[in-house]
Amino acid sequence: MNTLKAAVIAGSAAMTLIVAPNANAQWGPGWGGGWGGGWNRPGWNDRGFDSRRSVGDGREGHVEVTRFVSTDPAAAELGHGPVSVTSESGDGPWVEVSARRAYEAAIIDSLVHAGYDTLHPDVPQPQVVKLKISRQVLVPAEEKRSPVSGTAAMEVGTYGQSYGLGINVDLTKPRSALVSTRLDAQIVDRASGKVLWEGYATIATREGDDKWPEGLVATKLASALFDNFPKADPITPVG
Repeated sequence: MNTLKAAVIAGSAAMTLIVAPNANAQWGPGWGGGWGGGWNRPGWNDRGFDSRRSVGDGREGHVEVTRFVSTDPAAAELGHGPVSVTSESGDGPWVEVSARRAYEAAIIDSLVHAGYDTLHPDVPQPQVVKLKISRQVLVPAEEKRSPVSGTAAMEVGTYGQSYGLGINVDLTKPRSALVSTRLDAQIVDRASGKVLWEGYATIATREGDDKWPEGLVATKLASALFDNFPKADPITPVG
């Protein structure tokens, strides 16, 4: 009898050694069928891979324009005769002289299309166009970040513990600052000093972005500002 009991106990021990490792190798509840599709964690996809991209700003590349024209009788001369162009820095970070030349050139092209004579600087110029170009930061540049980061997760199931490691991969470059460039223009009667027409145009672009060279920004602003010139919202001069 003692011999029979010993044999039964030995057999049970042997079965435990065989079954237990297989049971402990199973994933706990909620992990699914393995690495392929069982992560089921917020922010993770089926491969345990999260490729995050920065969301674009809807203001980028959008031009806004505001314009006014005087009701003074001298405004009837807008778009006629010779005109001169000068520029100065505006509020906020100054736009350097080399960059301002691009805006002056773009404005001159728009003035020619409007009917002005810009080819005879020696001729008396009854009207003067004064420009201001300024910039301000709308959204600061994004900080540099590590392209790879890891997240660990552990679950306790019926048969033991399960451990997994997921990798977040972000291969996008940090976005540069979103800046607003503003072009102000006034057309002044030289004799009286009265403002006959004025307006400003703004555009938001990414700083240092190759798709927004200075010349293109200047052209877009000048073209928008003098579109259908001299039509604008009339204002009555004071004094």
